[in-house]
Amino acid sequence: MPMIDVYAPADLFPADADRPLAARLTAALLRAEGVAEPGPAHLHNTGAYLHRLPPAAVHTAATDGARTVRVQVLTPPGVLDRAGQRSLVKEVTAIVADLAGDPSQAARTWVLLTEAAEGGWGIAGTAYGQEEFAALAAAARA
Repeated sequence: MPMIDVYAPADLFPADADRPLAARLTAALLRAEGVAEPGPAHLHNTGAYLHRLPPAAVHTAATDGARTVRVQVLTPPGVLDRAGQRSLVKEVTAIVADLAGDPSQAARTWVLLTEAAEGGWGIAGTAYGQEEFAALAAAARA
């Protein structure tokens, strides 16, 4: 199941934005993966982590205290096709700008899409690869 990490200055999002940010990003990711109706396995195993950093800890080469955001999405191998990648980056960027309350935030939001290596995805003591994910999908259909 995918993981989402958001790295942002601590004061970029309102204090009550954590849950909406996690829920909206998760929904966007599952849509991009083609999951029409997320079930409990999707919703309970898609992790979203908000890393609120001290504003002085976020830099660019040009400035200290930068107002940049990095969203990294880690997925199992092959779950996002090119259309899914495009839609996910677009939607994640819009969600960040919306919840930050600043449309210009879109220009300072980086989205990194990362695939785990085959077999490099583990939970509950099992290293998942295509074979294990196929078995999960078959069990969900049964």
